[in-house]
Amino acid sequence: MAEHRLERLRELIKSEFGQILQRDLKDPRIGFVSVTDVELSNDYGHVKIFVSIMGDDEAKRLTMEGLESAKGFIRTELGKRIRLRHTPEVHLIADNSIERGSRIFQLLEEVKKNQGE
Repeated sequence: MAEHRLERLRELIKSEFGQILQRDLKDPRIGFVSVTDVELSNDYGHVKIFVSIMGDDEAKRLTMEGLESAKGFIRTELGKRIRLRHTPEVHLIADNSIERGSRIFQLLEEVKKNQGE
């Protein structure tokens, strides 16, 4: 039962954080961000939010700076939207898995094309 609740909370945090990104954060440093995963500790004290950022290295750096500076606001908003006894501490982590997957797919396509020649 506890595992089911943990999963529901993870999905709810993911959804609410996505809405905060779209509607509430006005920092011009924050570019195109998508939430790839959310990990919640068993005691609900900490939440790791994995984000994928589109753009070059400078855009990624600026976006992470913007998100880091907004962590207090994000935590407050999550606390208002999700009813928990204590709002978890928010940890934002850049996730490059989408880029790596795209690069691997590109390399596989090149290998397949070269084998056909």
